[in-house]
Amino acid sequence: MTFLLLVPLALPFTMAPLARRALERLTPVSALWVVTVSTIVVACCSLTALGAFVLTGLLQLRLFAALGELVRPLRAGSAVFVVPAAAFSVGGLAVCLWTVGRTVLRQARAFRAATTEADRRSTAGDLCVIDSPHPDAYALPGRPHRIVVTTGMLRSLSPQEREALFAHERAHNAGGHHYFLAVAELAAHCHPGLRPVAGVIRLAVERAADEAAATVVGDRRLTARAIGRAALAAHAANEERPAFAAAATSGPVPQRVAALLAPPRTPHRAARWIAVLLVACATVSVGASATGIIGFHHEVEIAQGEEGH
Repeated sequence: MTFLLLVPLALPFTMAPLARRALERLTPVSALWVVTVSTIVVACCSLTALGAFVLTGLLQLRLFAALGELVRPLRAGSAVFVVPAAAFSVGGLAVCLWTVGRTVLRQARAFRAATTEADRRSTAGDLCVIDSPHPDAYALPGRPHRIVVTTGMLRSLSPQEREALFAHERAHNAGGHHYFLAVAELAAHCHPGLRPVAGVIRLAVERAADEAAATVVGDRRLTARAIGRAALAAHAANEERPAFAAAATSGPVPQRVAALLAPPRTPHRAARWIAVLLVACATVSVGASATGIIGFHHEVEIAQGEEGH
């Protein structure tokens, strides 16, 4: 049963190609939801497997077996495999905890700085204009949601392009895209196999907002031009902007512009199978984790002398 815990650690490496195919085949919103939910499940299962390996290794030592009220040390798998796996898992969890904690603190500081800066400015509805020569625009989550734009960005775009840009940023706030970006950021720190998947989630967020903006302004070519010109103007990113504050200038802009200039995408015939494969990865990961944990619990009961119950 211990070997089943390797499955949740291996499956994240298969997620990236499936996630990219999902974004190619599905509508951006559908791909965003399917990939994000699958990523959450797979990331949680991989962390669970690491934790189980740590406990399995510790309970094979007499000191920790006594602390766990075991009659004898745990005998779950070969020590040749379990002990190195436990040591690797301790290191993996420590790195994950450190990077996630550091990221959360850094993003919290960036969010406070961006919110404080926006609070000092006058707003017109949800639009907050900052007097700065550096072109920038992004959707700032919070209560209320706001669109932050610099005067440099406003001067870089025509009135029609500004409306397309604002529609894009409003789509980010309306769709709660900051939650998806936060999940992508944290998942990238939970497992190295999920780092390219996080990039797909970020692109799906921008593609979903692109399509929503094109629908609002009723002109896909205008939306593509607005995004392209905004990206060219914003050559220097705002370092104080939180990573989960979505911006129209993020991601592979040429790819996004090409998608907008193409006809609206209809779901591909193979789209449902891509979604099924992603869900299957998440399901197999959950099943393997659950089976491994149940087997671990049974071994603990045996070591406690309760196998007869």
